[in-house]
Amino acid sequence: MNLKSSHRLVYAACFALISSVNAADFIKPTPWSSLVTNDIQRFLPTDEVRPLLAGEDEFISLYRQSMAASQRGIVLIIPDWQHLPTNNAGINFLRKQLNEIGYATLAMTMPDIDWHPADMAMPESSEDAEESTTQSDEQTAPATPAQAQQAPHFVTGAPNISEAVLDDYKLKLIARFNALYNSAMDEGGNIIVVAQGASAGLLIEHYASFPNNELNAFISLGSYLPNSIRNQHLNATLSTISPPLLDIFYSEGNPDTLQSVKDRKRWVRKHAKYDYRQRELFGVPSEPEQHERLLKEVDGFLRRLF
Repeated sequence: MNLKSSHRLVYAACFALISSVNAADFIKPTPWSSLVTNDIQRFLPTDEVRPLLAGEDEFISLYRQSMAASQRGIVLIIPDWQHLPTNNAGINFLRKQLNEIGYATLAMTMPDIDWHPADMAMPESSEDAEESTTQSDEQTAPATPAQAQQAPHFVTGAPNISEAVLDDYKLKLIARFNALYNSAMDEGGNIIVVAQGASAGLLIEHYASFPNNELNAFISLGSYLPNSIRNQHLNATLSTISPPLLDIFYSEGNPDTLQSVKDRKRWVRKHAKYDYRQRELFGVPSEPEQHERLLKEVDGFLRRLF
């Protein structure tokens, strides 16, 4: 066999391999929440793991009982979206250390984010479709709705996520939160929420609508919303919720939160929310020194209330 014939055989084999790969069915990746659930069930003590049900959605919560002589209540811990309830940004530290000062803790795993909700892919009407076609003709390099979702523009260093994505995630978050809240009702005593990041922002929006489930205190860790318009409204919204609010932010934290600090104080004064406290922690949330300071701020705020 000469060299040219051997090259032809190699090319033919490569072409056949590429064709078989292209013809293979697409395998959908394992959802992030399933990976988290598997890891938690494998690595954490079984007596901490509590499965809960939000409609047809089963998820994992982590429960730790109070180890102090006097029981002060239960703290519901809500991580930032796509963060673990054992993350090192202060959440896991509070989850364990609050047990030593009289609080049971109940932390929940977060739902998956649907970056392409069904309602985003469908035009509202034929007139909307015609209008979008006209705009496309006028622009030199138009972006389709799908491209706009795949490549969101950026504001102050954070992605400007569409409201449809946020609203879809909010529905899932509130469903899980209500299941967590109902589970906490069995404990009795004060119910406190410690929420982080975008999850905190969405829960603040939820409590601004005055839901039936009542809280004795709300503690926000770097709350923000990854949408420029919604984030601006959040500054006014947090001053209208009924639970006492401790608003903690980090000097080296999310830029959207840092830019909102002064505006939040202005809205709090306007709405006379006298049970609002704002605290700045220096450094980054993962530093052990900031964990200790975080616990002191949380404990001090709750002792003034109860």
